[in-house]
Amino acid sequence: MIPDRFRQAFRFDEIEGRYDTVLLGTVAALIVIGVVMVASASVGVAERLGQGPSYFLIRHLVFLTMGLVLAAVIARVELRYIERQGQRLLLLAMLLLVLVLLPGIGREVNGAQRWLNLGVFGFQVVEAVKLLLIVWLASYLVRHREQVQNQWWGLFKPIGIAGVMVMLLLFQPDFGSALLICAIVGGMVFLGGVRIRNLVLPVVVIVPMMVLLAMSEPYRVRRLTSFLDPWSDPFDKGFQLTQALIAIGRGEWFGVGLGSSIQKLSFLPEAHTDFIFAVIAEETGFFGVLVIVGLFALLVGRAFWLGLAAMDVKRVFAGYCAFGVALALGLQAFVSIGVNLGLLPTKGLTLPLISSGGSSVLMTCAAIGLLLRISYEVDFVQRKVARIREDAGQLPQPSGDDVIPAVAGASAPQPQGTTPRAAPARPRAPEPEPAPPRGRVEPTLGVLG
Repeated sequence: MIPDRFRQAFRFDEIEGRYDTVLLGTVAALIVIGVVMVASASVGVAERLGQGPSYFLIRHLVFLTMGLVLAAVIARVELRYIERQGQRLLLLAMLLLVLVLLPGIGREVNGAQRWLNLGVFGFQVVEAVKLLLIVWLASYLVRHREQVQNQWWGLFKPIGIAGVMVMLLLFQPDFGSALLICAIVGGMVFLGGVRIRNLVLPVVVIVPMMVLLAMSEPYRVRRLTSFLDPWSDPFDKGFQLTQALIAIGRGEWFGVGLGSSIQKLSFLPEAHTDFIFAVIAEETGFFGVLVIVGLFALLVGRAFWLGLAAMDVKRVFAGYCAFGVALALGLQAFVSIGVNLGLLPTKGLTLPLISSGGSSVLMTCAAIGLLLRISYEVDFVQRKVARIREDAGQLPQPSGDDVIPAVAGASAPQPQGTTPRAAPARPRAPEPEPAPPRGRVEPTLGVLG
């Protein structure tokens, strides 16, 4: 007969993780909507540039295919290997931010030097930097958990890294992405359980500095003033926002119909990228807006849920990665939608998985691949623990003379004239594999005091 421990090992070998179907379904819905809307919104832009009407659609499909391949590759890489590469990925992020500023390597578009010249296409490095930073910061929070939670010194390194990245981004210049980097770092550190009192000094110093930087450039001041009252100069400073609001207003409840947008025909700038949400609102109306907002809420909420599930099974690195991706996707979608609705100053951020854009599509798919890997490993651990508990419940129980009395201190009656017999030991259930001692693993959402 096969011993129980070998039989259990065979049963564990049969266990495989599963990718999260809710996450897959949400991402698939956003991708399909993105393909349809890029096809609709890019026709006018392509014709104005002298390209065929399907130019941006074909380009979007090419990058989307590359992105899905990249996501599939990342989804099959073990998280412990990714965690070990944290320092190297941080160095790569810094290198990319420096390379883009070098003449001949970086490429300037519309007065900003944010793209690497790869010959076939330009790559916007900040899209990769965000994901690389998330992975490094997740590994840092695992390695220095106690310092981050209890000492101000533990915050010095992530804040310093973010400061260097912000400085390099301002040289491009890319003030919006610099703010996004600060928000991601602050959010992940907060979820790492930092004490609120330790965050006061960095916030008091950083917030006024960012305000001064925002007011130091005339074009940033113009964006702020045009955002507050776009109708005061609707043909110059407020042109983008007024055209976006006209498109959204035309959509009413159910829109003017797919392909029937007027604003995309050379009225609304960047209709296929930064302002694609306005085209969606015009063609599908308030109903379409609710669908888009609901899908992003589901995507971000599912990512946070995966992070909590990872923490619950003591996969701390996976949990922090999920939180970081959720923050990045959620903040970028919020800013993009807010700009289109006139709730935030104009900033060139694409709508993840929907807007046309090679760099954004590639790195968003990479982030989704990381989330899928997290869901796979979390599901594997959950099913393994469930199998252990199931096997423990199926162990044979002692019966008859071998029953151990339930009342403490009681003993089974023995026949007179016989030596009392010791009760047999109860079979021990197999214990789950212990996790490495890394302290408490639940996200604490900051600690007061």
